[in-house]
Amino acid sequence: MKVLVTDPIADAGLDVLRDAGHEVETGYELEGEDLLEAVSDANGMIVRSGTEVTAEVLEAAEELAIVGRAGIGVDNIDIDAATDEGVIVANAPEGNVRAAAEHTVAMTFATARSIPQAHIRLKNGEWAKSDYLGAELDGKTLGVVGLGRVGQEVAKKLDSLGMDIVAFDPYISEERADRLGAELVDFEDCLARADFLTIHTPLTPETEGMLGEEELDLLEDGYIVNVGRGGIIQEDALAAKVEDGTLAGAALDVFAEEPLSADSPLLEHDEIIVTPHLGASTEAAQENVATSTADQINAALAGEPVANALNAPSIDESAFPRLEPYIDIAETAGKVAAQLLEGRIEDVEITYEGDIADEDVEFVTASALKGVFEPLEWQVNAVNAPQIAEDRGVDVTESKTRQAADFQSLISVTVSNDDDEVSVDGTLFAGDDPRIVRVDGYRVDAIPHGKMVVTRNTDEPGVIGLIGSVMGDHDVNIAGMFNARETIGGEALTVYNVDSEIPDGAREELEADERIIGLNYITLNGQA
Repeated sequence: MKVLVTDPIADAGLDVLRDAGHEVETGYELEGEDLLEAVSDANGMIVRSGTEVTAEVLEAAEELAIVGRAGIGVDNIDIDAATDEGVIVANAPEGNVRAAAEHTVAMTFATARSIPQAHIRLKNGEWAKSDYLGAELDGKTLGVVGLGRVGQEVAKKLDSLGMDIVAFDPYISEERADRLGAELVDFEDCLARADFLTIHTPLTPETEGMLGEEELDLLEDGYIVNVGRGGIIQEDALAAKVEDGTLAGAALDVFAEEPLSADSPLLEHDEIIVTPHLGASTEAAQENVATSTADQINAALAGEPVANALNAPSIDESAFPRLEPYIDIAETAGKVAAQLLEGRIEDVEITYEGDIADEDVEFVTASALKGVFEPLEWQVNAVNAPQIAEDRGVDVTESKTRQAADFQSLISVTVSNDDDEVSVDGTLFAGDDPRIVRVDGYRVDAIPHGKMVVTRNTDEPGVIGLIGSVMGDHDVNIAGMFNARETIGGEALTVYNVDSEIPDGAREELEADERIIGLNYITLNGQA
């Protein structure tokens, strides 16, 4: 079969493809009509960041079975269009973990000891020994934001150098953190306690710009290192905090926009060390990424499972029509439960009751986990969500029972930690109409769509009126309301479908009323 490689990869990856008997065609400068023509008869395709795999490209590639991204990020691939065309998209997330972690450690030493600055001055003929009084890592505190694969590797390496490790990651268990020698803390505490801070969280709408002026002030006299994703740190704020002495220094390998502009304020300060996105630039990493990607191409073309597929369902074709609506219900229940739980998630339990218990529900369970972990990492899906749970030390339990008291089929997703537990139950009404029917044991009849507000309040006259009035005063339209209570005069739970986000002022006004026990705004990003 033909594999088109449109960006350079290590020869080791090309050899893996050729050894499997495939024809390898390279076209490193293809674009426009030339790219469309080249891909028209390709069975597999390998790209890096230089090729845009658009809907037009995918539509032209009538024989294409898989696009392999030789690296992690797939911003340049239209995954929705690939799914529509039946094309698997796979990446290579493990190949450069070690390289990125080592570069993080190198940048930490570089900023602690002013190595590039001293090097340049000595090359220019200056013996500036007295100008540089460095900081030792031994005995210092390392703050790690994001204990994913790279964050864990960095924590292990710097823990062995005598650093105390504190970490912020809402989705990793304390047990897993303990094994890494890390103490889990909240975000502000992580910043305040860190002498050195490293960033390993993915770039998502929630993490974009998460380190601004106020956050950087907490890292007073500290150093910040980012070899992960650009856009996490507000670069203007970082430059200002280094200039005014709030921060001792910084080392960055990634930026909000790349290549870095020549007029960037980051380039104005000697105390900010910059490298041009070198985190994965080692010979071993490039070979690992290339061979991993090639292995996945070979697997797809042989009709075998693809290890790092981002969009390929693993489900029997004949069962898919029966299970498809439950896939959506499971994902929605996971999203709602995760957003209602206070604190990190340590356990996830998915329970199937009634007719659904007779089905192979592996993919449905994976979809529930996708809903739970969607805020966690960029490009979470039903294929990689189980691995994310394993990587983060989250225990996942699946159980089935043919008994279902009130429904033909019911899916329950329960998320918990040592302090709290939240359960959300979903089912289908006639005509494949999805519903959330229980939240923490309260019977509701909520439409899982768009934006929702879940309130807990005392069951007494005037509370629902108060909530409606406050939302109305802040131009929030209520599209639907579903109320339940424990007992008369006890606690009640209400689910509101709303047309817009709840402003901070409305939230503060409601939470100031002693009758409001809790309020959660939940977004489902469209219909379940």
